Amino acid sequence: MWKHNPLPFHSDAQLAHVASVAAQQQGKFWEMHDKIFANQAKIKMPDLQQYAKEIGLDIKRFEKDLADPALLKIVEADKREAAAAGATGTPTFYVNGHYMSGAKPFDEFAKAINAELAKLNLPVPPGALGK
Repeated sequence: MWKHNPLPFHSDAQLAHVASVAAQQQGKFWEMHDKIFANQAKIKMPDLQQYAKEIGLDIKRFEKDLADPALLKIVEADKREAAAAGATGTPTFYVNGHYMSGAKPFDEFAKAINAELAKLNLPVPPGALGK
């Protein structure tokens, strides 16, 4: 599950998160997410409008949604939830309550997931063994 947590020291992060929610309104959250992450140094309004065009959004609707306070409330609610859960940076992951901070290689996720499966006496899926 994706949660928004724009960090305060990234001046354009909140706008970028709201833009991804606006894209989600048109079924293109992941496309906007990918554009933003591929271009993290270029997330000002004109950049986001260009990405919206590139991924095929209805631009008038996108711009209207960007100005909708309800979308900002979604991002703000996620920020509060992240703070309550102790997530102080991004990315932050929880695997069945097991806290993992920062980008991790597949093997670390596999170990954490497999350990949780073992606790529940559940089989580990083939190809998810990690090292």
